[in-house]
Amino acid sequence: MKTNIVAKSIIAGSLAIALAGCGGMTQRDRNTVGGAAIGGIAGSLLTNGGTLGTVGGAAVGGVIGNQVGGRR
Repeated sequence: MKTNIVAKSIIAGSLAIALAGCGGMTQRDRNTVGGAAIGGIAGSLLTNGGTLGTVGGAAVGGVIGNQVGGRR
């Protein structure tokens, strides 16, 4: 019972810290992170969970996410 409460507290604290770190991001930064996340998932799915595919997909997705969007 105590372990469950401690685990939930750690998860909640980690989530709060992670969300606070995203507060000052520009639109381009958010696009880069989103592209990396989507690319990592796609790379993992295409290579059946292979590490190289996941990392490669995240890298390519991050670059694409960084470049997508209109220049103002």
